[in-house]
Amino acid sequence: MKRTINRFIGWLLLGITGFLLITACTHLGRQSMSVSSKSSIVECHNVQHIMGETCVPTEPKRVVTLSAPTLNNALALGVKPVGSTYFYQSEFIRSPQSKEIKFLGRSQPDLEQMLLLKPDLILGWEVTGREIYSLLSKIAPTALGKWEGPLSWQEHFNFVAEVLGKTEVAQAAWKQYYHKIEKLKEAFGDRFQSKKISFIHLGFRGIESDTNNSFAGSILKDAGLQRPDAQNITAPGGILSISEEELDKADGDVLFVATWTDNDQEFLAKLKQKPLWQRLQAVQQNRVYIVSFPNWTGGSLLAANAVIDDLFKYLVNSP
Repeated sequence: MKRTINRFIGWLLLGITGFLLITACTHLGRQSMSVSSKSSIVECHNVQHIMGETCVPTEPKRVVTLSAPTLNNALALGVKPVGSTYFYQSEFIRSPQSKEIKFLGRSQPDLEQMLLLKPDLILGWEVTGREIYSLLSKIAPTALGKWEGPLSWQEHFNFVAEVLGKTEVAQAAWKQYYHKIEKLKEAFGDRFQSKKISFIHLGFRGIESDTNNSFAGSILKDAGLQRPDAQNITAPGGILSISEEELDKADGDVLFVATWTDNDQEFLAKLKQKPLWQRLQAVQQNRVYIVSFPNWTGGSLLAANAVIDDLFKYLVNSP
């Protein structure tokens, strides 16, 4: 990252003006205003964010996002970014046009590629944007949302909607989300009142469960589902590490397992051969379901709806 910044900092400082579509707003406060950009007038509105206040286009045409949750939230609001950072292609959720979105890096963005996209708005969160904010803001108006942990996913969706001027669309999206939750609860009836729903994911750090203060944990809570005692806690980062020797902490009446890479799937295949796995109640009752890691840890409204779809699929529609 440092080498990339050193390489292009001169270009950014000397030639960046040609790529700017709007300039900073001044004393007019939070009122909407017009900003001249050579032959066109761009409407913008002031937005408060983690780095201060920025006047962003009222109807941005070339948005760049700095995380998969930000990207998927923009898509949920009907805005398709021209480029984004993300870790894996599978983090695009239900986006048939995802191949048209330029990949800009796994965490820190490729500034050269971003410049070539000529964005009129850069939108993200503090995790990936704070350290390079001064550079990003020279490319285009930049707004970064606050991130205080997994439960911030709801606030981040609302922040993305505010910046994009899509608050009414966001309200409709939330209404649809809670409508799906209520339909799910109606479909459950009283079948799961005394059942424990476990969720674990496998990766390079071994076996982990998302606890109550996590993205998946918040959705399971919204759906009125109970967690196993070991997972029914608040943990740093919303993550509980589980060793193979304490695999009973992963047990429940139903077990959802998320894998991401081929290595994760190999790990799961080996785990299934071990006696401790075979003793799990969910395994013995054939109630183990493999789900998408990007969906169940996605931190966006699109991901949340995908989790609800899985709960319908496996808890309502499965025999």
